[in-house]
Amino acid sequence: MENMEGIIFEIISQGGTAKGLAYEALMAAEKGDFDKAGELMKEADAYLGQAHKIQTNIIQAEARGEKTEVSVLFVHAQDHLMTAIEAKTLIEHIIKLHKKIEGK
Repeated sequence: MENMEGIIFEIISQGGTAKGLAYEALMAAEKGDFDKAGELMKEADAYLGQAHKIQTNIIQAEARGEKTEVSVLFVHAQDHLMTAIEAKTLIEHIIKLHKKIEGK
């Protein structure tokens, strides 16, 4: 794959943006603004979708025989994406709890 470093930074950027949006959604939910929380979570999903698409392209390229050099930066990108996905999942559940507490 061409410009692997740029691709790796894109995964990091997309994952980081998604995680930040999920935490913003949590803050909105803590204030009772569930509409805003929902919008932010949808936006986070879009960023995670982009990061996942990039990751899938890398996997498909390797399946076609195009070897990917595994660098510390690449491992960091994968770790960053996985923690963003996990944070978003946990935040979704916390928002549900806030809704339940507020009777929404």
